[in-house]
Amino acid sequence: MLRFILSRLASTVPVLLVVSITVFLVLRLAPGDPAAVIGGSNATTEDIAAIRQSLGLDKSLLQQFLIFIGNLLHGDLGRSYYFNKPVATLIAERVGPTLSIASGTMLFAVAVAVPMGTLAAWRMGGWVDRLVMGFSVLGFSVPVFVVAYLLIMPLSLKLGWLPVQGYVPTSDGLQAWASHLVLPWIALGTVYVALLARVTRASVSEALTEDYIRTARAKGVSQTAVLFRHALVNAAVPIVTVVGIGVSLLIGGVVVTETVFAIPGLGSMTVEAVLNRDFPVIQGVVLFFAFANVAINLLVDLCYLALDPRIRY
Repeated sequence: MLRFILSRLASTVPVLLVVSITVFLVLRLAPGDPAAVIGGSNATTEDIAAIRQSLGLDKSLLQQFLIFIGNLLHGDLGRSYYFNKPVATLIAERVGPTLSIASGTMLFAVAVAVPMGTLAAWRMGGWVDRLVMGFSVLGFSVPVFVVAYLLIMPLSLKLGWLPVQGYVPTSDGLQAWASHLVLPWIALGTVYVALLARVTRASVSEALTEDYIRTARAKGVSQTAVLFRHALVNAAVPIVTVVGIGVSLLIGGVVVTETVFAIPGLGSMTVEAVLNRDFPVIQGVVLFFAFANVAINLLVDLCYLALDPRIRY
C-alpha cells in the first residue's frame, strides 16, 4: 500500500512537468502582450519596452522557460504581473471560496443523486424511474449559468430568501457562509446530480440481477436491506469513479459559477488573469488544479480498497 501511494505521488512529477511545459508554451504563443495591458492605452512604445524588460519578457522563450522551471523547483510560482503579489499568496487567499463551492457541490450531488438513482433502479420502468431519467437528461443538457439565473430570479429577486452574489467566510458565521453558497451549490450540482443519478441507476440495476441478491431475498432479507446494504454497496465502485471524474469536471463549472455569483475564488481570479494576460497567475492556478486532480484520483483509488476487498495494489 505504501509503495503504491509513493509511486502515485512520484508520478505527479512528470504530470506536472508536462502541464507546466504545455501551459507555458500556450500562453507565450497566444496573442496578447501583458506589458501593453499593464501600460494601458496611453503607454508609449518605450513604456511598453521598459515594462517588458522589468517583467523579463524581453528574454528569449528558452530563457523564460528555464527561469520558470528553476523557480518552480524552489517552490516559487512567480509574482503576478497585474496584482503585484506572489502567486502562491493569491492562491492561498482565493482557494477558500473555491473549495467551499467544490466540496459543497459534490456533497449535495452525492446526497441527492445516489438515492435518486437507487430508487430508479428499484422501480425500473415505473414512474419514479421515468421521472429520474427525465430529470437527468434535462439537468445534463441545461448549462450551469442558465440554471443559476433560473434560481436567482425566484429565490433571490422575487422572494429574497438568499443573497444574489458575494461570499462570506466561515469566520462570519456558518449560516451566513452557507446562505451565500446555497445557490452556487444547487446551480453547479444540478449537472452532477444528473450524471451521478444515471450512473447509480445503471450500477444498482446491474447489481440487482446478481445471484447474491436472489440469495438474500430467498433468505427473507428485507427489500430495504437488499437495496442499500447489498446492491448499493456492491455498485459503489463505478459511482466513486464518476465522483472522481466529476471533481475534474468541476474546474470548468467553478469558473462559470464564480463569475455568475461574483465569488472571489480561483475561477474568477483565473478569468481576470486571462483578460490581463497575467501569465504567472494562470500557470500557478493550472498547476494547482492539476495537482488537486492527481490527489483526488489517488483518493479514489484508495476508496476502491475500502469498497471492494478483492482489489489489491
